[in-house]
Amino acid sequence: IAHDLGTAVNVQAMVFGNRDENSGTGVGFTRNAATGENVPYGDFLVNAQGEDVVAGIRNTEDLDALKSQFPKIHAELMGVFLRLEAHYKDMCDTEFTIEQGKLWMLQTRVGKRTGAASLRMAVDMTKGTKGPKGVWKISREEAITRVAAEHLDQVLHPQFEAGVKKVIAKGLAASPGAAVGKVYFTADDAVDASDRGEKVILVRSETSPEDVHGMMIAEGILTARGGLVSHAAVVARGWGTPAVVGAEAIKIDGKKFTAGSITVVEGDVISLDGTTGEVVVGSLALSQAKPPKEFDTILQWCDQVRKGKMAVRANADTGEEATNARKLGAQGIGLCRTEHMFLAPDRLPVVRRMILAQTPADEAKALEELRKVQKKDFIEILKAMDGLPVTVRLLDPPLHEFLPNVHELEIEKATAVAGAWSSEQEQLLKAAHEWSEHNPMLGTRGVRLGVVKPGLYAMQVQALMEAAADRVAKGGKPIVEVMIPLTVTREELALARSWVVKGIADATKGSAKKPRVSIGTMIETPRAALRADQLAQEADFFSFGTNDLTQMTFGFSRDDVESRMMPAYLENGLLKRNPFETIDPDGVGELVEIAAQRGRAAKPGIKLGVCGEHGGDPESIDLFYRAGLDYVSCSPFRVPIARLAVAQSILAGAGKKKTETK
Repeated sequence: IAHDLGTAVNVQAMVFGNRDENSGTGVGFTRNAATGENVPYGDFLVNAQGEDVVAGIRNTEDLDALKSQFPKIHAELMGVFLRLEAHYKDMCDTEFTIEQGKLWMLQTRVGKRTGAASLRMAVDMTKGTKGPKGVWKISREEAITRVAAEHLDQVLHPQFEAGVKKVIAKGLAASPGAAVGKVYFTADDAVDASDRGEKVILVRSETSPEDVHGMMIAEGILTARGGLVSHAAVVARGWGTPAVVGAEAIKIDGKKFTAGSITVVEGDVISLDGTTGEVVVGSLALSQAKPPKEFDTILQWCDQVRKGKMAVRANADTGEEATNARKLGAQGIGLCRTEHMFLAPDRLPVVRRMILAQTPADEAKALEELRKVQKKDFIEILKAMDGLPVTVRLLDPPLHEFLPNVHELEIEKATAVAGAWSSEQEQLLKAAHEWSEHNPMLGTRGVRLGVVKPGLYAMQVQALMEAAADRVAKGGKPIVEVMIPLTVTREELALARSWVVKGIADATKGSAKKPRVSIGTMIETPRAALRADQLAQEADFFSFGTNDLTQMTFGFSRDDVESRMMPAYLENGLLKRNPFETIDPDGVGELVEIAAQRGRAAKPGIKLGVCGEHGGDPESIDLFYRAGLDYVSCSPFRVPIARLAVAQSILAGAGKKKTETK
């Protein structure tokens, strides 16, 4: 450090908890950091100094033991806890020392907590808590801001299914969730095993910062020593990794541990329950997580804040996914990828027959088979989302994705014995060559495919509208949004829109009740974003495909750069964030803002949404809200996180406006 920087020096008196048996040291939380229960929790050691508690070198005692050994100190500490909570209006993490019978408070801060604890505390604190100067509480809006996206992730973790289990040890439940994996005893060995594709449980006497790389990839963490504020416990809770600490029954010896008569060696499978602290031999079945009741309460408050401002939809391709998304609070489907319906084992051969068709009649026959199965799929999705909008994207990927790999076919042909290579295989090889492209992402896909194979889009629209008509006939209220992918010019979109309009008219001809249908396009190229005013003339809605928009704006191939250059770019500070996880505000984000402004200027009532992976990322959602989008769409299990993030963005915007008007 340079001598002229004016570096501050803090000089203070020291107190010592290791003077005698009437001294000690400890850490305490004003509420239980694991469960959120309004009961103080902490660890302490007699005749010890501060680092001894968190280092895990001695097994600590809890605050009940402090009460029995130092009743006056315990009473004074509880009073301090009440004062701290009333001041911060939050759970506090404290450090204290007892020096020869006198309590000294060393420091405090708002404490870290698990997802379940965060939800419970946020809700409980809106009900009122008794403090030294009366009852204090927080507002529902403040409670929403207290919950982080990772907290919801944690409570959505899987748990073990009920059943017989062989518990060999029990420690402290340091971080909730269930984990199954192979045992490894060093961070390096754990990383090597993870690189081989194994699921890993890291087992250590205690952890230290040198173990972090192994902890990061572990499914779960188990330590023989340490308390709920040890390194392993704190780090695991912060990451939402299931952890059991202080399991004294396990005795580690090199690359094995024993628990009673049971020996577990490196590579053996164990199961950890971070909620109960149990260690089980073998693999237990995992079941879907059951979030606490406060989970629904917080999200209901979020929905009240979001009402009329920004909706949250889900990306779903099947009736089952749509049903699950609705249960998780989705207000519709923002992206139904029709190509996923083609990839089922019983449908792929039909798609290939359509591609290989030598005559219009053969192609029409294959398309008719596909229409029937697509109609069935659409009925299930529309039924699951009855009364809510369903955005169906017409076929987007290039046709070569439905064909075998060209190189694999060439090898198969070259190695085939005489007579084993069939005429059908030769046709497949010919088609694979015909449809292969040097850069398929920028090739014959999306609306371009519709121009080359017009019957394909006509079939999809017919299937969709017949499904919608079927739902109307049965008393349903389908809301259909037909989305045309990858348009870059108004002329393209006008042509594609004419196909859809004709398909709608043909499919609903003679129907007394017609389903609600709108037609829009994806904005996933820089040109489309910059010419949004022109595209808006032919569209009822825009949906930003931010995955492709990011690739085309940066010139990145996601599949290549994320595994090769992205780590180096992030490590060297060339990028602050992975732009495929959090939207790039200065490039891609600005294109979204430009398109939103120009689209609305040309057509004020146009609906705007986003359906890329960024639709479930809190930081990206904040940009979308500020850009004026009407909804975000993400995978079903990200829907709760999106509901929270949208509400937080709205509250942050309201707070900023209040500050500016003062």
